[in-house]
Amino acid sequence: MAIDTTNPTSTPAPGPAGTSAPRLSSRDRLVLFVLCAAQFMVALDFSVLNVALPVLGADLGMSTSALQWAVTAFALPSGGFLLLFGRMGDLYGRRRLFLAGLALFGAASLLATLAWDPASFLAGRALQGLGAAAIVPTGMSLLTTTFPEGPARDRALGISGTLLSLGFTVGMVAGGVLTDLLSWRSTMGLLALFALLVLPLAPRLLPESRTPERPRLDVPGAVTVTGGLLSLIYALTTAAEHGFGRADVLATLAAGLLLLAAFVAVESRSAAPLVSLPMLRRRTVAWGNLGGLVTFSMMSTVVFVLTLYLQEILHLSAFETGLVFGVQGVLSVVAGSLAPRVIGRFGARRTLVGSLAGQGAIGLSLPALGEGGWSVVLATAAVSLASMCHLGAIISYGLTVTSGVPDEEQGLATGLVTSTQQVGITVGIPLLGVLATTATDLGSGVRTVLVLDAAIVLAAAVLVAVGLRVARTGSGTVEAEPVGAR
Repeated sequence: MAIDTTNPTSTPAPGPAGTSAPRLSSRDRLVLFVLCAAQFMVALDFSVLNVALPVLGADLGMSTSALQWAVTAFALPSGGFLLLFGRMGDLYGRRRLFLAGLALFGAASLLATLAWDPASFLAGRALQGLGAAAIVPTGMSLLTTTFPEGPARDRALGISGTLLSLGFTVGMVAGGVLTDLLSWRSTMGLLALFALLVLPLAPRLLPESRTPERPRLDVPGAVTVTGGLLSLIYALTTAAEHGFGRADVLATLAAGLLLLAAFVAVESRSAAPLVSLPMLRRRTVAWGNLGGLVTFSMMSTVVFVLTLYLQEILHLSAFETGLVFGVQGVLSVVAGSLAPRVIGRFGARRTLVGSLAGQGAIGLSLPALGEGGWSVVLATAAVSLASMCHLGAIISYGLTVTSGVPDEEQGLATGLVTSTQQVGITVGIPLLGVLATTATDLGSGVRTVLVLDAAIVLAAAVLVAVGLRVARTGSGTVEAEPVGAR
């Protein structure tokens, strides 16, 4: 059966409220399984190692201060090369780059599993990040070009978004269990097994797609944006550990901002730009990505400070803390199954705004946490309900940004979506989490962060509503906009 890779520029009118998306064919389900399994694997990698870091450091002889590089070594290439690899997939074949990323990720995971010293382990982590940078944008592009706009794509993105959120949560639980039962190496071995499972299936199932033309790659744009993102991610992740006063943090932060400013200047003059500036002027792209940036950054901050709160103030073990976030994962699955119906009824724009408002409003209950046993119940309920809204925002912002974008630019659009995701996960903890870790009283610092977090999300909901003109649009779906629409 041939897979329809067309991407209409308008969305069909939705059916009656509550109408479920059409059933996917067996082949479509297999394609979705391969793409979602790869995304789940990458999401798992973000969190599966967290609780294993102390054990890992003792085994490999890494100091406590050096352990941040176990995370940073992955975050730098995975965030820095997303836009470049997204565009390369557009030009040279998305399936080809997706398969190369899978192979590299699997080999790198094996290297990290067998690491004999800090250098070999960090090399494996960096290569994992490089593989992830190829997998994420090309996988999302293959998904949006395989499933046409409308209920089928809504359902596919709903499943993908659910597994993305679930992968992060499962990683926190699985990391503790695997480390206690086996060793920290089993967390990396699990990722290698995932890659081994997906890689043989992908070549036969996934269609190749690329732009019909073969313009030259925008090398100056690639150099400036990759350098800018690498510098910015390094500065923010290092600041999360050591604060913003260090010379290397300030220098790389300034360099990152200057390189990104140079990137904008380069793109405005390039004949074949890596990022289409007119695309960034679309309301759906600009405001949709703002919503995505806020929901990712602020939810990652909540998870970070609640982990501190549960372990340092309530004295829960790492495994018990993982169970709290396990409830969050279960409700995320529920939210993922409901999100496509909500989007079909209210539209992606309204769902994005409503999800941000819900995430912020529920977050306002978290500063009431105390030190009694009831606080575990409140924390579990609040973070789980906020995560349901967060998942609705993830799915709807991806739909908002990619709807109406032609096939030849899907890699670019999804590269922006995934870059927003990576940057969002990276910036929230350094910008707000440091207020908790540096506070004289940890409990007071945690509550301050949670208040600011909720206020930022609510403010973003208002800005996105105004920017997308949600109040004035009564359609149930995201309308395609001409490039340059403001």
